Amino acid sequence: MSTEKYQSALGPVPLVAFVLVLAAGGGLLVTQTSAGLSLGATLLASVIFAAFLNAELGLHIILLSMLLSPEIVVGGMGGVSIGKPDTKGDLLVLRIEDLILSAVTLAWIARTAIFKELGLIRRTALNPAIFTYIASLLVATLFGIFFGNVRPLRGFFFLLKYIEYFVVYFIAVNHIRDERQLLRLITTAFVTCAVVSLIGIGQIPSGERVSAPFEGKYGEPNTLGGYLVFMLALILGLTLTVNSLPARIGGFTFAGLTGIPLLFTLSRSSWLAALPMLFTLILLSRRRFLLIVPLALGVAFGPILLPDAVLKRYRYTLQEKFDRGEYRLGGARFDTSTSARFESFEFGLVAWTQRPFLGYGVTGFTFMDAQYVRVLVESGLVGFCAFLWLVWSIFRTARNTYKRVSGTPYEGLALGYPAGLVALLVHAIGANTFIIVRIMEPFWFLTGIVVILPSLVESPGEAASTTTTPSRGYLESRRPTPPSQPRSDMRGSP
Repeated sequence: MSTEKYQSALGPVPLVAFVLVLAAGGGLLVTQTSAGLSLGATLLASVIFAAFLNAELGLHIILLSMLLSPEIVVGGMGGVSIGKPDTKGDLLVLRIEDLILSAVTLAWIARTAIFKELGLIRRTALNPAIFTYIASLLVATLFGIFFGNVRPLRGFFFLLKYIEYFVVYFIAVNHIRDERQLLRLITTAFVTCAVVSLIGIGQIPSGERVSAPFEGKYGEPNTLGGYLVFMLALILGLTLTVNSLPARIGGFTFAGLTGIPLLFTLSRSSWLAALPMLFTLILLSRRRFLLIVPLALGVAFGPILLPDAVLKRYRYTLQEKFDRGEYRLGGARFDTSTSARFESFEFGLVAWTQRPFLGYGVTGFTFMDAQYVRVLVESGLVGFCAFLWLVWSIFRTARNTYKRVSGTPYEGLALGYPAGLVALLVHAIGANTFIIVRIMEPFWFLTGIVVILPSLVESPGEAASTTTTPSRGYLESRRPTPPSQPRSDMRGSP
């Protein structure tokens, strides 16, 4: 159905009514709130309206806001402030990207309510695992509320946070309908990565650990490190599959631009995650020597070339004589920070044995900066198995996509994605990687792209069946199907 047909079906009356409601609500808001809150609410309303009119624009807004938006702190001595709070306390901390994602989600639901042909959720290979994982978290949290471990309001909002990233996935698979649209969105994702990397490099002279932009006084270098190592995998995957020398040089330059702030995050979890990411690329790529040679040179000359801050961070973990914890690796003892993580692992595993099947519910147990133990304690064996099933489903789908798009311009994206997933799985040993908004939003957006890639490449016209306007894909316009060879039905994802 064309856009004109949608507009005629909608008619001018609902649109005029919608504008009048916005005007009335805006006038009431301006008279009852401060100028700052009024401006913020107006911007969010504008995002909803823009995303309602153009779904792709909503996706671009989400991509830009993932790493390039600040936190808002409500409460405390300063009223409303930007960035992390200077002091801990009973404060409400909101991320701008959370609000933008909520606004785009509302616009998405409104579009699907009016345009029935769009469908709310497209059927993909990951849907069963996603909904099983969500159900396990919900059931565990309800039991946690029943047994008094979870405060209902706190558990509800954290549960929403746990599952909000799946909304990005479903918006992506529902609205990306042709290759030109796909290329525009991927370009926005990589431009965002480049801007974040440049801002990170600009932080290096300060002597502080590099963190994501607009994080205030207390940043989260480990979060930025997880994001950068995932994007680095995609950049290297694309670089290994291009044929022209200038494109390859540009790709390695971009990888270096991303790698510099990754080093200066001083995030040991991110450094550790980079190693299996590189080994996965070497294992999967046909041009593995393009990575083996610089990796070997890096190992040989690293102690000479690496910055002093990076070397000091490494030596502090195992070799310094002071600030040692109780945990050992061979003859060396870990520092107190690393030892504290191991202690929290032990504490969590002991507590899990008291509630082995459903756990304590989301927020029902003490904070732990370790994804796997946290999933086990909060949702028990049921939730942990659902999480493992989800991860396995993603791997299986990514492998299928890589096989089906080999030899196409998207081979590099399909090559880098599983390496990035391996990196995040290792990063999650020392961080809550799979519930961190600034890592999971780009991850689930790229997951949606990997899921629908085969349908765009092999049968682009079919990918438009869940979008607002049918559009012939780029490859379809160049390689029409001969009449004697019926085109296979490629609806949905692999």
